[in-house]
Amino acid sequence: MKEQDKIPVSKVKRAAKLVSTGAKIGGNYVKYYAKKVVGNEHAKQDLIEDNAEDIYKSLSELKGGALKMAQIISMDKGMMPAAFTEKFAQAQYSAPPLSYPLVVKTFRQNFGKSPSEIFDTFSKHATNAASIGQVHKASLNGKTFAVKIQYPGVADSVKSDLKLVKPIAMRMMGVKEKEIKQYLDEVESKLLEETDYKLELKQSIEVGSACKEMDGVFFPNYYPELSGDRILTMDWLEGMHIKEFLKTNPTQETKNLIGQRLWDLYDFQLNNLKAIHADPHPGNFLFKADGSVGVIDFGCVKRIPEEFYSKYFRLMDDRLLHNSDDELMRLFIDLDFITPEDSEEERNMFFDVFKNLMQLLTKPFRADEFYFGGDKYYNSVHEYGLELSKRKDLKKAGNARGSKHLVFVNRTYLGLYSILNELNATIKTTVSFNFDKEKQNFT
Repeated sequence: MKEQDKIPVSKVKRAAKLVSTGAKIGGNYVKYYAKKVVGNEHAKQDLIEDNAEDIYKSLSELKGGALKMAQIISMDKGMMPAAFTEKFAQAQYSAPPLSYPLVVKTFRQNFGKSPSEIFDTFSKHATNAASIGQVHKASLNGKTFAVKIQYPGVADSVKSDLKLVKPIAMRMMGVKEKEIKQYLDEVESKLLEETDYKLELKQSIEVGSACKEMDGVFFPNYYPELSGDRILTMDWLEGMHIKEFLKTNPTQETKNLIGQRLWDLYDFQLNNLKAIHADPHPGNFLFKADGSVGVIDFGCVKRIPEEFYSKYFRLMDDRLLHNSDDELMRLFIDLDFITPEDSEEERNMFFDVFKNLMQLLTKPFRADEFYFGGDKYYNSVHEYGLELSKRKDLKKAGNARGSKHLVFVNRTYLGLYSILNELNATIKTTVSFNFDKEKQNFT
């Protein structure tokens, strides 16, 4: 894969890059109309694929917050055409990497030494490259490490990147800026945390230690003495990413075992730690033939406030969702699904919308065993979201709905559902939610 020798860092250069991409998209439409005139039946699909290629290429060169948004989009297969989600999925672990001279420069800025002066061996080419940083393989005293290096300028460009994508997000959602400010602030805060490698080091050590007794789940050790503001060193974990793993034709029993271990890991984090690994894209998991799962990258950890936990996860109660509308209405108000400014008609409308939505999203939690494979359940979630996005009565009512904490909680579970869907897994999903405020949380 071609490597980058530089990344646009200033606001002006990053904005100019997006403007030039807009010009390319305009050219794609000119080609589309020309093909359409002569009756080319592939014109529309060619347009989608050309736009996906040009947009991804631009975002991959920008990296940082811009590419991270592409990564998030790729996890929602119902949000955009397949050509976009397939192309953007490359942001998960195979974005164009930085050239070695830029890697050396980052090392000198952090340690005053080059990689070869610190390690016995150090791969000049990245083994994985994503939105915030890339990984190199290294060794020292017979031990093998994964060394994650943050892209130059990423931390400083998060806020400006979000300002660039904000108008696009508002058009897609059909809302005004003030209506989604709290959600954008939540995304910005998490993206900023992901650029803080000292925080990631701390979180990685703490979460790994808290989960170390879980059967079949393994985590790398981390090395503070070989880490810095923009460099993070950990054990090199053996294993395969999901697409590579599935090509080995594992048995369904093994896939179910992996799925169960992932489900149990998130159940434990949610209910025991009140903190979840909130970036469950496939690039952050490594699978082995024996059904064990390696978990990496704790840059994005969502801490669950007790007040939100005790209300939102009450919605997993089957009785509440089907037989207790008065209590459900109080919860919907507390969770900002319904606001004091709503008219009676709007209250009833949003009550029905969110009751149906929560019945759908929480369906796996309300079963003793749940099949995530096939198209039926996974597609129904995205189809309902698409249906809501087209409803004129909802757009007319305005206002984005729900607690800001839903941004990463829902993203986490939809990401988990996506992986379980790829595994075609059947999972024992019976869980026991704990609403005891004395229970120890992860801090």
